[in-house]
Amino acid sequence: MHRDWLPEFWMTLPFIGLLLSIALAPLVAGRFWSSLKNQAAIAFLFSLPVLLLCCLHAPHLLVENLGSYVSFVILLASLFIVSGGIWLAGGLQSTPAANTLLLAAGAVLCNFIGTTGASMVLIRPLLRANLHRKHHAHLPVFFIFLVSNIGGLLTPLGDPPLFLGFLNGVPFFWTLKLFPGWLTAVAILLTVFYLTDRVILALDKTSPRAMRSSDPIKLKGKRNILCFVAIIAAVFMPVPYREIVMIAAAFVSLRVTPLTYHKENGFHFHPIYEVAVIFLGIFITMVPALELLRLRGGELGITQPWQFFWAAGGFSSVLDNAPTYLTFAALGQGLGLSGPYFRMPENLLRAISMGSVFFGAMTYIGNAPNFMVRSIANHSGWKMPSFFGYMAWSAAVLLPLFLVLTLIFFR
Repeated sequence: MHRDWLPEFWMTLPFIGLLLSIALAPLVAGRFWSSLKNQAAIAFLFSLPVLLLCCLHAPHLLVENLGSYVSFVILLASLFIVSGGIWLAGGLQSTPAANTLLLAAGAVLCNFIGTTGASMVLIRPLLRANLHRKHHAHLPVFFIFLVSNIGGLLTPLGDPPLFLGFLNGVPFFWTLKLFPGWLTAVAILLTVFYLTDRVILALDKTSPRAMRSSDPIKLKGKRNILCFVAIIAAVFMPVPYREIVMIAAAFVSLRVTPLTYHKENGFHFHPIYEVAVIFLGIFITMVPALELLRLRGGELGITQPWQFFWAAGGFSSVLDNAPTYLTFAALGQGLGLSGPYFRMPENLLRAISMGSVFFGAMTYIGNAPNFMVRSIANHSGWKMPSFFGYMAWSAAVLLPLFLVLTLIFFR
């Protein structure tokens, strides 16, 4: 094994090319990109040179990343399948207040069942309640901001970077110290969403009758909750028992869920197939980029908490935020400072944690639930913003928020 392999910058070009394909192909060749086979072909073409490089220079890195990918897909698929059997029947209201309340509930729930679990449970009810509206693309966008990313800051179950911190010695309840940052971000985003939804609804001129329903809300498919519990418990198990339990929970869910619930949820497997194909290419092509960051990240000159917040966040926007979190934790250790966890001051660990979790909302590929929410919305008949269209939303809403958080917590 050549553990001293130092990739050159040109080796990151396949990763950059794949990201540009994900961003541009739906715009310039939408019909071509809509085919799962074509997406797989593009991902394979960009992955092939990296596969050859890794086989020659660092097969261990390729094996590690592919192992992480398998665990990643099994977790996503099991949560996707189980959540597809939970049906919130009845009349969810389509008002700014009701939508805001659903997002707030999701921002809390994801700390117990993860951002992926909460996203899969709540995105379909949100889409179903607001499908009649003319202008509704902002709804899944803010959903990704709050439920798929920023909400999951308070426990190691919320987002993968925090779970890695827990596995590396950070106490389980340490993340509760991040509550002021969580509350500030969630409160600001909910306020911005409520005002935005009111303005767009006024432009929509939707009939009040279409916004309300007298049907009581009922939770159906409760047996799937036990499958959820099994998946969350499996997160703490070692490989391969973790994956075996997750797969078993998914199979049990499929067996015990009536087909009616899946039909009402619009459940089908295309979104998870699409995520599996695209992220296989991402996990392979990002190997040189992650290794460059790990070996040469110290040359970035990052020493202050605000720098860790923005640097860890910036890389988490396009790279997997879990290894990015560990990379910047290693950079913090290298400063020679003392602290209780990762041998660094808590303010640095706080900056790395918040940056890794929050900035995952900046792009569709910043965190796995983002892409899955986009795919579910697309296949439910919603016209979602393009890759760059989404980034226009995130730049307009999130970058000012992150500047405010920097001034409050990381000066």
